[in-house]
Amino acid sequence: MGSIFQITCDGAFFNRCLDCFLGKVANTSKLHDNLVALETELGKLIAAKNDVMMRVVNAERQQLRTLDQVHVWLSRVEAVETEADELKRHGSQEIDKLCVGGYCSKNCASSYKFGKQVAKKLRDVRTLIDEGVFAAVATEVVPERAPEPVADERPTEPTIVGLQSQLEQVWRCLVEESVGIIGLYGMGGVGKTTLLTHINNKFLESPTSFDCVIWAVVSKDLRLEKIQEDIGKKIGLVDDSWKSKSVEEKALDIFRSLREKRFVLLLDDIWERVDLTKMGIPLSGPKNTTSKVVFTTRFVDVCGSMEADKKFQVACLSEEDAWELFRKKVGEETLESDHDIVELAQTVAKECGGLPLALITIGRAMAFKKTAEEWIHAIEVLRTSASEFAGLGEKVYRLLKFSYDSLQNETIRSCFLYCCLYPEDYDILKWDLIDCWIGEGFLEESDRFSAENQGYYIVGTLVHACLLEELEGDKVKMHDVVRDMARWIACEIEKEKRKFLVCAGAGVGAVPDVEGWENVRRLSLMQNQIEILSEVPTCPHLLTLFLDFNYKLETITDGFFQCMPSLKVLKMSNCGHVKVLKLPFGMSKLGSLQLLDISHTGIRELPEELKLLVNLKCLNLRWTHMLNKIPRQLISNSSWLRVLRMFAIGFENSKEPSEDSVLIGGGEVLVHELLGLKYLEVLELTLRSYDALQFFLSSNKLKSCIRSLFLIKLGDTKSIHATAFADLKHLNELCIRSAVELEELKVDYTEIAPKRSEPFVFRSLHRVTMERCHKLKDLTFLVFAPSLKSLSLYGCNAMEEIISVGKFAETPEVMGHISPFGNLQTLYLTDLPELKSIYWKPLPFTHLKEMTVHGCNQLKKLPLDSNSATERKFVIRGYTHWWNRLQWEDEATQIAFRSCFQSHEI
Repeated sequence: MGSIFQITCDGAFFNRCLDCFLGKVANTSKLHDNLVALETELGKLIAAKNDVMMRVVNAERQQLRTLDQVHVWLSRVEAVETEADELKRHGSQEIDKLCVGGYCSKNCASSYKFGKQVAKKLRDVRTLIDEGVFAAVATEVVPERAPEPVADERPTEPTIVGLQSQLEQVWRCLVEESVGIIGLYGMGGVGKTTLLTHINNKFLESPTSFDCVIWAVVSKDLRLEKIQEDIGKKIGLVDDSWKSKSVEEKALDIFRSLREKRFVLLLDDIWERVDLTKMGIPLSGPKNTTSKVVFTTRFVDVCGSMEADKKFQVACLSEEDAWELFRKKVGEETLESDHDIVELAQTVAKECGGLPLALITIGRAMAFKKTAEEWIHAIEVLRTSASEFAGLGEKVYRLLKFSYDSLQNETIRSCFLYCCLYPEDYDILKWDLIDCWIGEGFLEESDRFSAENQGYYIVGTLVHACLLEELEGDKVKMHDVVRDMARWIACEIEKEKRKFLVCAGAGVGAVPDVEGWENVRRLSLMQNQIEILSEVPTCPHLLTLFLDFNYKLETITDGFFQCMPSLKVLKMSNCGHVKVLKLPFGMSKLGSLQLLDISHTGIRELPEELKLLVNLKCLNLRWTHMLNKIPRQLISNSSWLRVLRMFAIGFENSKEPSEDSVLIGGGEVLVHELLGLKYLEVLELTLRSYDALQFFLSSNKLKSCIRSLFLIKLGDTKSIHATAFADLKHLNELCIRSAVELEELKVDYTEIAPKRSEPFVFRSLHRVTMERCHKLKDLTFLVFAPSLKSLSLYGCNAMEEIISVGKFAETPEVMGHISPFGNLQTLYLTDLPELKSIYWKPLPFTHLKEMTVHGCNQLKKLPLDSNSATERKFVIRGYTHWWNRLQWEDEATQIAFRSCFQSHEI
């Protein structure tokens, strides 16, 4: 068995040796033939390579992409070609070594090795030739479009002055936060499209995981087909057959294409809700925020209807940023051409109110104005007739007018234009504006509360359309450029229809030519330096006349109002501060007058003839501190008065009234006269005694009308039951002044305790002022005033606490449900020498804007901690020595509020 195994092994070994020998002989003997074949096949391979290369170049020129395998094949051909050339170069030397007819070599090892390399290279070349057929076909049959950039770059300014921080905020929402839909809102020309464009272009600079960014312009004329076409172009759906499909079919195609992608849809200029589902956009849910939608709009309401998860207001530029933008547009060469131009240019920039479109338009127009005279003229034009300034009417006002045109109806448009009667930068009280709208007849007054609600709705509509700006203290204002646009519409575009004459805030001392008033319907001379109205104008069509804030006005000639038969609204507040103003004779001719406002004047008595104003519905006498006489018949059964504002009247006049006048601050007589006003719905009162207050509170009708109470002196009254005010459902303003004996505003907390689930009893109270109530110790009743926005305390010498913890000793459960000052916006504390506490523990102060502390040296701790007013957007004003002595909850709180402090010394 052993010998057989040995023979078998020797035979196998012999066979392997024979195969090896014959193989070596073959590599050597065929060397010449293989070299010739290699050269031939290599030529074929190079030809194939050149053909494929040509196809690749052509594909790239068409922005097509060949398969990666083709590029790998070309690389392998390059490598094989180099190696084969090297073998061919040494081939003749190896051939010379052969002998015995090519079957043997003078150097067997060398020839065998070389022959083996040639044979292998020949096989490689032939393999690549076979693969080259596929490569050629691949470049022709399977081209792929080159990868498109994730977004299409859009032209824009290289820098965005003042918008960088908002760009970063929105970008964080796009790439980091769980936010699906983002709304950018703001007035026309403020830079919304610019911001959206920079967001689009940022995707080209910053790598993200999104597959595509789609841009579509919506515009006022909403057409889903147009938006679908923009989307289809970006995702490669648009061709002749696709264009002929219905909206529903296109939506299905878009949905199928986008549902597996991470996309960002940028929609510019939305004016109403866009149904994304109808367009075919796959919506992200709470657990699926892989895709995003960002849109711009002029209306904050659209952010709601689009169900935006996050909204950002694109506001006008700060003064510093506005100057930077304006400076760039004007150019340094112009600014340096005259030493006066920089200061004048800053004035021009301020006229733009931070609106980028206006800054750019005016800046470009002034770019080569190199004399001070040209700049002074520009300022004059902007202040008097801005629409005549180059480019403003056509480029700026017409853009803003789209917002005006889109308002829902003629009533809202008329209410908007009415606002331009007020001066530039004027803070307009909402209720005062609504009084005027009602007086003009814009709002139906069958029910005063419904009319007021409609007015507040219109104010909200204008705010949401960015045509008015909301301010603290229930006020609004018009942006300077929006006001100029409104004047342009009222005085030029719709001149024949509106017939406005606006000279408000012009600083004029002389009245404009009264002959030009004949056809005017609405006239504003507010905030000027007028001292005398000496001519009698004829104004048969005049409906509104604003004379407010002419402080120097001392004389109105008799008969001035006698030729204004259609006048409905007459405002004369804040007139005659230098010399006491007297109303002229002839006011009885104002037979159509519905609103008379002589508030904040030093007028001493109302003329008897006012009783003949049978259509008068609103009489505003607020803060007529010297007023002593109101004709009895003005407040009588025949009067149509619905609104009577007598807040803070007559408190500086000690003269006894005559028998034919109403007793200012009186009791029974005044109650009797007021009860005769059967249409009365809004009442503001000044009372001088607790008895008078009791008389008023005994009338259910008057209690339902009272909006504001001004209580002064109150004799020897030491205590008032504050819960009596709880029956005044509409009381929103309370002021107590010089009640020197008043010690307490009582509340029976044990009665309120059973109602602790909803204990608030002063729900409508917004403003409270206590002044020179020397013995008053606290205002604990304010814990039951959840809507309180403003609290002002002056000269209350005995006050130690605003909210007293001791008064809840018997009912501690009540405090578990109450957090006072939740809506407080302003807190003024002045000359309270004993005040030690505002509240005994930290409060959120979610809405606080301003806290002023002066003359309160015992107040050593504020009710603040690190969780209070988390946005830190309010100001604390006081003296530095008081601030430095304050004690804090902890160091973190002290550090957090350090930036909020403003010293009185500054």
